[in-house]
Parts: sequence; C-alpha cells; structure tokens
Amino acid sequence: MAAINLGMPKVPEILSPRRNTRKIKVGSVMVGGDAPVSVQSMTTTPTTNINATLQQIAELTAAGCDIVRVACPSRDDAEALPIIAMKSQIPVIADIHFQPNYVFAAIDAGCAAVRVNPGNIRKFDDQVGEIAKRAKAAGTSLRIGVNAGSLDPRLLQKYGKATPEALVESAVWEASLFEEHDFHDFKISVKHNDPIVMVKAYRMLAERGDWPLHLGVTEAGPAFQGTIKSATAFGILLSEGIGDTIRVSLSAPPVEEVKVGMQILQSLNLRERKLEIVSCPSCGRAQVDVYTLAEEVTKGLEGMTVPLRVAVMGCVVNGPGEAREADLGVASGNGKGQIFVKGEVIKTVPESEIVATLIEEANRLAAEIGHKAESGAPEVLTY
Repeated sequence: MAAINLGMPKVPEILSPRRNTRKIKVGSVMVGGDAPVSVQSMTTTPTTNINATLQQIAELTAAGCDIVRVACPSRDDAEALPIIAMKSQIPVIADIHFQPNYVFAAIDAGCAAVRVNPGNIRKFDDQVGEIAKRAKAAGTSLRIGVNAGSLDPRLLQKYGKATPEALVESAVWEASLFEEHDFHDFKISVKHNDPIVMVKAYRMLAERGDWPLHLGVTEAGPAFQGTIKSATAFGILLSEGIGDTIRVSLSAPPVEEVKVGMQILQSLNLRERKLEIVSCPSCGRAQVDVYTLAEEVTKGLEGMTVPLRVAVMGCVVNGPGEAREADLGVASGNGKGQIFVKGEVIKTVPESEIVATLIEEANRLAAEIGHKAESGAPEVLTY
C-alpha cells in the first residue's frame, strides 16, 4: 500500500524527553524549554584584535556554531566588545573573571549575555543586585559558571575539594541571590574535568530547579581525549534529557569544538542528521582497502550539509545489508564494489572507481534532496 507524505516533518526518535526548563534568550538564540540544544565555542584570538576575532567568529558560524564566547580579561578587551557584539553574525557572550566592572561594561557593550564566575569575581555576591538590575534593563542574560578550578574558597574548605555537592551548592546559592532580585534570565554550568564528577553534579543540579543548563567538561584535553570525555559526559546527560546548550572544550582550534558538538547532537537525534558516513572497521574478511575508501569518500563529500547516509563496507558479510539500509552505499569484495542507492543495486564497479562513483551519486542525491526541500513536493512512501 502506498502512502503520501504531505511534507509533515518526521519526529526523530530520542532516548528521553527533554527536561522542562525555563526558557531564556541569548540574543537571537533561545535556550531552554523546547528550544533546540545549542552549540557554543570560544574564540582563541586576543579580543583586542577585533578583525581577527570577527574572522574567527565567521569561521565558527560557518561550522554551525550558535553562540560564541569571547574573553574579557582587560579594559582594552572590554573596549573592543561593542564592535564585536555589533558585527558578529551570532550572539556574543562576554567571559568575565576577577573584575566586576567588566560585567557592566559587557552589558553596556550590547553583548547578548555575560558569563560570570562567582568563585573568582571580587566581592561578587555584593554586586548581584546591581548586575541583575543592569542586565534586566538591557535584556542581557547571564551564565552562572561554576568551575572546579575556581571554586569559592569557603566551599573548598567545607568539602575539601571540588565535589559534585560543592559545585551544586555554589550554583544554587548564586542562583538564589539573583532570584531574590527577581532576575531569572540565566543559565547555569557546573564544570569539572572529570566526566564522572561532572555528570553527578549536573544530575544533582537538574533536581534542584528548572534552570537551563550549559554542559561542559572543562579542560577536557587534546582533541582525541577531549572528544572522548565530552562525548561520554554529554551523551549520558543529553540521553537523560539534561542539557540545553553545550561547549566541547578542546586543546584544538575552536571550529573542531563545534564539529564535535554538532556530531554529538546529531548522534542523539537532537539535531537533524546531515552527512553520515557508515564504514566498517575492516577485518581479515576485507578484500579491499576500506580505510582508504572511507577516508577518500569522507574527504570528497566534505562540506555536504544535506541529510545523507553513506555506507562504505569492505566485505560480503555485513556489507550488503548495511549498504542496502543506507541512502547510498557500497559492498566491496574481490576488487570491485556493488553500488546501492535507496536499497537497490544500480551498478558494479572496479575498486578504482568506487570513490568517484559514490561521490557522483552522493552529489546527485543531494541535488534531489535540495530540489524537494525547495519545491515542497510531496514524497511518496511505499510500504
């Protein structure tokens, strides 16, 4: 029997419903509630170098970044904020430590939000009333950012180290101070470099209130280690519905942070899946060079943004099944490959032509997908 899809979006399967939080605005981006989980990163350029900072923000925007944070450790950095906030294509968050005066400078500069670190801003609690008043008047949201490495000394003395309980106590205390001043436009983070401690802290925090939460494993490390730690921690929390915005902290170019963050969300169906390469790890059954095939196909399709699943398989055991389930695939063996499109074999090509054929077919399918999206033409589904 045939059914007509009249263009209604398919609802992706997720592991748990999103936690019901209050919704806040970070410039043009909504955070919390039913808003999509957003991806953040941070510039690595000196904020005083306005052109370099705006160039890096443009690169982050192109990679899919939703919100960007810029460091503001000095007066010169604060003076650069108005131009950066005005010219950035995505909302800018000013990152403030030590000096409360820079919080007010960032609000006056038109930043979409300000990240404050209660553990190291001088006499922070005494400033909360004025910060709340100025932020509310300007429509600026805040992030209360509690970090294991800069926890309030009083809490370190109480707990002995940055335990989940210490991180949460700090966050809840600061949240209560802002709420006493009738300011509610803030999100909270309780970051730690250990994914286990971090997960426990966010779980505890999620039970204490309906604040939107910004997820982060702080100082996660070099690209490989940091990716694993972040994916592990984020995967646990997001699969439980906890988390409204994320930043993958890597000792790597910030665009790489965005790529990893986007992939984590796509893997959990919290963002529309775009290009996805399914490839086997290879084994003694493989009769073609799977590593090279997968690498060259990935490189050849770099930049493709349409939702397309491409399977690059190297043997006749799992290969045909995986290739048949993908939008496009190849099952390889004996120096040749069967090319599948939407479950049907369309041709068999020698190994030397597999990559070029897959790229050609992928571009053709991408063009068809783009045409359907533009025309709004109904899709016919056959059962």
